[in-house]
Amino acid sequence: MDLEEVERRAGPREFGPKDDMPEEYRMAATRMIQFHANSEIMGAYIERPFIRQSPSLERKLAVSAQVQDEIGHGQLLYRAAENLGIKTREEMLDELANGEGKFLNCFHYPLADWYELPMIMFFVDGAAMRRQATLKRTSWEPYAHAIDKICFEEGFHIKHGEDILKELATGSRRDRDRLQEAFELWWPRILQFFGPTDDRSTHNDFSTAVGLKTMSNDELRTAFLNVYLPKAEKYGLELPETPEVWYDEYEERYRVNEDQLDWEEFGLIARNQFPQGVGQIDKRHRTQEAVEWVRESLETPGAPGTTGAAAD
Repeated sequence: MDLEEVERRAGPREFGPKDDMPEEYRMAATRMIQFHANSEIMGAYIERPFIRQSPSLERKLAVSAQVQDEIGHGQLLYRAAENLGIKTREEMLDELANGEGKFLNCFHYPLADWYELPMIMFFVDGAAMRRQATLKRTSWEPYAHAIDKICFEEGFHIKHGEDILKELATGSRRDRDRLQEAFELWWPRILQFFGPTDDRSTHNDFSTAVGLKTMSNDELRTAFLNVYLPKAEKYGLELPETPEVWYDEYEERYRVNEDQLDWEEFGLIARNQFPQGVGQIDKRHRTQEAVEWVRESLETPGAPGTTGAAAD
């Protein structure tokens, strides 16, 4: 199948492992899905400390379940990418641990305290849901199937994040002040979640032409703002003056002064050179090294714990 036919046939869940896809499509789809899988894994890493730091048993259990979900999402996505025949799951995991794999900007920043957690669990996961909902119509069928499960579980994550947000927003004055501080810190990062503007995006046109993406970065950012700005207002959060966000009554949508966002820092993140992000990657590298003995045991015939009797 050549690219011309791919573009002509491109539609929701149109292509699968049995189709003879051109290399350009397989490379683009692998890049896109691997990025998503890496982001799920690294998102779990910044949430994981709150399994212990959560203020109640119920919160600890909910955060623990959410972290497990995110790791599971990553595994589903690596398999969907692996079906394209460009990289194996192991190669993609090695790239992530070695600092070669890319992932979402928000997961390059560690979380300092409980007040920052709803910035990820509500706003960032809410932004992710806006994007992922459109991917149910992506042209690579294994990706769309993985998205079905991911969206179902992400809905619970967002509800949990909103419950934390509500609890803090209706708490003491100190709680509300610290929540506002966290919001002001994370708001510019959240606006950059969808990536560079359409005129700066290097992959948007091709991905759209072959059906991998169904909405552009700017369209997704606008859709997010239309839903989540009213929610921020509902919980008493005030938008920072910078970056400027306003409602365009003529076009009936929100706009962002994107020139006020720190694209230089975003560029460092995109190249895995942002210092805090390097620290996150190093954690992943150390964790992968720590469990290498498990992989070696599973791959060695007759190793302890891998015999038929042990499996029974």
